[in-house]
Amino acid sequence: MSKSKKSKAPSGSIAQNKKARHDYFLEDKIEAGLALTGWEVKSLRAGKVQLVDSFVEFHRGEAWLHGALITPLAEASTHTICEPRRERKLLMHRRELERLQQKVQAKGYTCVCTALYWKGPYVKAEVALAKGKQSHDKRDTARDRDWAKQKERVMKHAVR
Repeated sequence: MSKSKKSKAPSGSIAQNKKARHDYFLEDKIEAGLALTGWEVKSLRAGKVQLVDSFVEFHRGEAWLHGALITPLAEASTHTICEPRRERKLLMHRRELERLQQKVQAKGYTCVCTALYWKGPYVKAEVALAKGKQSHDKRDTARDRDWAKQKERVMKHAVR
């Protein structure tokens, strides 16, 4: 009897916002749920999402995700009108929402979505408080990253 091999479960990650990591200092990260429609979930399963220009805005005591592009699948959305860039409600606890809102208003931070991922059957968004980088900060970050790669290469060859 041969054992059937289980296929590896796909990574929980749906999309990353690498531009946010490059343009901002990310400080405080919070997990938030996302209110989606059926066609959006099908598109997320297919990986048809971009978070490049997405940000979080607070109004009416709620958090809303703006600028995230979820491209509709042709076969999944024939009978509905799809808005790929619509505002999507973020589901957070009241305390988390108030704390983020206070920091954004008081200290000049902005709130960005850095990642979307699966947590069980639910889609979660990683929301981070962000403070803008200046161009010299971006160069320093790139230099540090290159130095770390070079150091790793040297250590790898030294071990052999």
